[in-house]
Amino acid sequence: MLHAGLDLSRRRLDVCLVDDAGEVVAQIAAAPDADGLRHLAMRVSAARVRAVIESMNGARFVHDTLEELGWEVLIADAQKVKGLAPLACKTDKIDARVLAVLSQRDLVPAIWLPDPTIRRERELARFRLHLVRHRSTLKNRIHATLITFGHPCPVSDLFGHAGRELLDRLQIPDPWRGTVDVSLELIDDLELQIANLTCELKRQGVDHRYIPLLVTAPGFGWINAYTVASEIGDIERFASPAKLVGYTGLCPRVIQSGNTDRRGPISKHGPRYLRWGLFEAAMNACKHPIYAERYQHTKRRLGRQRGPKVAQIELSRKLTEAIWHMLTRNQPFAPAGAGFV
Repeated sequence: MLHAGLDLSRRRLDVCLVDDAGEVVAQIAAAPDADGLRHLAMRVSAARVRAVIESMNGARFVHDTLEELGWEVLIADAQKVKGLAPLACKTDKIDARVLAVLSQRDLVPAIWLPDPTIRRERELARFRLHLVRHRSTLKNRIHATLITFGHPCPVSDLFGHAGRELLDRLQIPDPWRGTVDVSLELIDDLELQIANLTCELKRQGVDHRYIPLLVTAPGFGWINAYTVASEIGDIERFASPAKLVGYTGLCPRVIQSGNTDRRGPISKHGPRYLRWGLFEAAMNACKHPIYAERYQHTKRRLGRQRGPKVAQIELSRKLTEAIWHMLTRNQPFAPAGAGFV
């Protein structure tokens, strides 16, 4: 069997081929498109090839294309590869060789790759969040413009009916007047696109097995439940609640050496959209009677500066553990024992 290390860049794909004895067979390059990958598969004459590529944008395309051509392809966690093989000299060819050697020694830190259905679910939820963030940026820009020219905002919703009338009456000099008008037009267009995506999410999530369970937990609405469900994928791949919490990146970093044992900030490994969904749920769940006492106790214990942030992270971890039990048992949220002890 040949082991192929693949290093993908914008213009080319560097390939290092290593045999079972660890000897370099060839170092070649190919175009990172469908034709280039087909030509690469034709050039490598071996009954079995296992390729490894680091997780990055475009890695899934390479994975899917080469698997269709008969290769076995693994996607490696880029951070763990760096920990396994730190390099003093780093080039594309060296990176490809490192990946090939890791495959030859069965040390590849492979990541789980979702199927096309889960990928489509994630793309819809992530793009909706992307549009919501653009809308928030435009709204913040309009608020900043009003502050710049000393105009207070006497209405609760600047972008509602009364707020729009106020914006029309305000005397703002050019070019700021033009940027406000264009921003309002973009906000209206984004509102329409977000509404269409929301309808599409609800249509596709009607038969989802996780969403009806997630909405029973404190802090979860329908859209947030769809986002979390798509980011988790298959709950069966997590053997315990701790594994799911570790996947979210909500666990603190651990620095141990000899008698030293320190805890740092959260690792932030795993999908950032999953952490966002859990943070959003925690911000609402902190007011729920089940978790309110626990949340307030953590805030008081850690003080005004660190307390709210740490309490929100701690509550997010508790919700993650509850999610694991709900989805593995196929049962709605059960509040027994959820309060502060």
